[in-house]
Amino acid sequence: MTDRNALIQPDHGQSAIALHLVDKASLADWTKTLNAGQRSALAAQKFEGGAGEVAIVPDGDGWSAVGGVASTASLSSWCLARLAEVLPGGTYRLAREEALGGEGTGVAPALHGWLTAQYRFDRYRKEAKAVEPRVLLTKAVKAIEPSLAEASAVMMVRDLVNTPAEDMGPAQLEAEARALAKAHHATVHVHAGDTLEHDYPMVHAVGRAASRHHAPRLIELEWGDPAHPRVAIVGKGVCFDSGGLDIKPSSGMALMKKDMGGAAHALALAGLIMGHGLKVRLHLLVPAVENAISGNAFRPGDILRSRQGLSVEITNTDAEGRLVLGDALTRATEMKPELVIDFATLTGAARVALGPDLPAMFARTDETAAGLLRAGLERDDPCWRLPLHDGYREWLKSDVADLQNSPSGGFAGASVAALFLDRFVGEAIDWAHFDTFAWRPAGKPGRPKGGDALGLRAAWGFLLERFGA
Repeated sequence: MTDRNALIQPDHGQSAIALHLVDKASLADWTKTLNAGQRSALAAQKFEGGAGEVAIVPDGDGWSAVGGVASTASLSSWCLARLAEVLPGGTYRLAREEALGGEGTGVAPALHGWLTAQYRFDRYRKEAKAVEPRVLLTKAVKAIEPSLAEASAVMMVRDLVNTPAEDMGPAQLEAEARALAKAHHATVHVHAGDTLEHDYPMVHAVGRAASRHHAPRLIELEWGDPAHPRVAIVGKGVCFDSGGLDIKPSSGMALMKKDMGGAAHALALAGLIMGHGLKVRLHLLVPAVENAISGNAFRPGDILRSRQGLSVEITNTDAEGRLVLGDALTRATEMKPELVIDFATLTGAARVALGPDLPAMFARTDETAAGLLRAGLERDDPCWRLPLHDGYREWLKSDVADLQNSPSGGFAGASVAALFLDRFVGEAIDWAHFDTFAWRPAGKPGRPKGGDALGLRAAWGFLLERFGA
């Protein structure tokens, strides 16, 4: 396996192949610096400077590469990704690096795509031919460590989501949390199995039908100085979702290994917070369950008690994620945090509205929403705000309980699910909710098909801005 930390190195003048970045506006002037043979090589490859185009040109006794980008004055996270995917293994450096990226962040954003483009999920297969690493030398030394941290967090999400449910059940999510805790000197507390029934009754009800091998649990991790602002990060950890007794069709189960994508995001974000040493008191909560089917599965029509005390009528056992999150959010807000952020692969309605690329984001305050949107754009991890519309709260009313978990009608499904969660977050607590897909149905440079982090970098940028870089 390639050492990811070796893929970007400080440039101390080592031998390397030159990488030239050009855009359509600068292509003509740049080609004037080439000799006739080099210009002929470009023409033969039909290189026109478009974003994502790659060409090889002869350079003395060797060769150099040229990549097209949207703008050399403002580099994106993905402008080097195609180069990192298609170039041969070796060591490279950006030509005229100091002139790239304008006077803002320079080449720093582009380092992310160079790293994530070399991600491979190879746990269950061996490549027919080993892929040699592409190493990039850079003078942006201060950007190396943050870029490695963010890329490692993204790749952690990919690894967790791509792993099938048999090998990524509640126990494995607990192991991931314990590994983070060990690495960063945090503490972990876990309620598991039937011990959940009293304190976390909705987590227990959803997960009780699973085998002992996949017994439900509520995972808590705490880290940081208690004097610092308390921040709670919550992630939905439904490790496989059959739909329960309201069973999904086989086509609907095909990707349900990814229903713990919220937990993957939460774990990765916790790792970023602790690795950076952010001055917060971190409280990570992951309700980890498998929504299985057996004789003791919870049923449509059941009325569940929640940790908060609200009763919930079950109108759809396939709307289980909001149930386990309800108990976890209640626990989070009992500790009076300054901010709560949760991640969940919660609704198909969010995907219908926004497609696979944009996570739906809900926030109680305009200030927090604006900060998350801004951070997402700055990190090429855009999200889109959907409303917590008060007029839809009445749809959660039940004739026999305090609320129901899944209203009929199908309107505004993502907003109604978020409003359900809102009932379990304490009043006056700043709260943001990401309804993320955690999956890419088609690959893009730096973003292969499969599990992916969507909203993670937006949340991380927001936390850095709010609590100090």
